[in-house]
Amino acid sequence: MKSATFYLLENQLLENQLSENPLLEKLSLENQPPEKSSFSDDLQPHEWLACQLAADQWRAGKRVLIACESQEQAEKLDEALWQREPSQFVPHNLAGEGPRYGAPVELCWPQKRNNAPRDVLVTLLPHFADFATAFHEVIDFVPIDENLKQLARERYKSYRSVGFILTMATPPTY
Repeated sequence: MKSATFYLLENQLLENQLSENPLLEKLSLENQPPEKSSFSDDLQPHEWLACQLAADQWRAGKRVLIACESQEQAEKLDEALWQREPSQFVPHNLAGEGPRYGAPVELCWPQKRNNAPRDVLVTLLPHFADFATAFHEVIDFVPIDENLKQLARERYKSYRSVGFILTMATPPTY
């Protein structure tokens, strides 16, 4: 049975998680120019959560594909995953790089995607991706912005129309 989980992003909840996580603060100080002091300035809440959920899925023994909107977004998430503490390391690569069948977590974008089998799709795409039907488990997001919420509603309808069991969830706390 195929399932899709939509995480409802709420301003206050994610802001609290971003501000309370010392690792994120450390990453912020290392990666930001002095005038920027928040990790959330570097990653959008749904991007940060995508990295966290991909790490959780990998630790559960699953192979994960993170579908990004663009190569630039994929490179930004790639860099964020490399900046994690050694104890939080997630083996990953950009599509087309790394081992023949890819690392356990792979970042792709519309112009570059491998066909290696994966267990979970974490999608940051604004529209339903036809290749999502190849996955038994999909993670998607309902962003804060109203225009993006409408796109999420359309994706929700698309998943339902192709037989996915749909779940709404709040982000886990880290």
